[in-house]
Amino acid sequence: MNIILATRNPSKTEQIKNLFRGSSVSILTPTEAGIEGEAIEDGATLQENALNKALFVWEQVSSPKLWVAADDTGLFMPALNNEPGVRSARWAGDTATTEEIMLYTLNRLKDMTDRSATFETLVALISPEGMYHFFSGKVHGKILEAPRTKPQPKMPYSPIFVPDGTDQVWAEMSVGFENTISHRGIAFRQVRAFLESISK
Repeated sequence: MNIILATRNPSKTEQIKNLFRGSSVSILTPTEAGIEGEAIEDGATLQENALNKALFVWEQVSSPKLWVAADDTGLFMPALNNEPGVRSARWAGDTATTEEIMLYTLNRLKDMTDRSATFETLVALISPEGMYHFFSGKVHGKILEAPRTKPQPKMPYSPIFVPDGTDQVWAEMSVGFENTISHRGIAFRQVRAFLESISK
């Protein structure tokens, strides 16, 4: 079974391909599937954005149709009224770099005592027939006062977020270990189990 992963984020692609290693499900990038462009992420919720991204790719797939998956992830910080939420990739500005988003986050939390935060991932999966399926994962943790290391590509929070139960930030972890505890890992393991269950 082939499935197109609707993202051009190299860090995300590496994580998700790792999750499907040894599976009967093969992950294709949009480039590998001949898909051009990217969806506009203007949804009001993670689910809307994930579905927009999946539909953008699904609609470009010529016959025969394939499965398409896309995710949207938000960071929710109680001290900032649960910002940035659905705008986590853009809340420092639409053209902000990965490092600028990281620094903006640290500045917004400056002098805050409550540095708790939750990552949530919502995955939209579209079948070849156009049926929608949704999966989610959450991880709680805290934001550090300064980065421990450089961010992963297009992952601005990776050097400053420590998940509960660990003493490492995302960027310090191996891909394999991160996948065992991350919000994205939780959601995409459900996707893998679902696809494997229907392909038997």
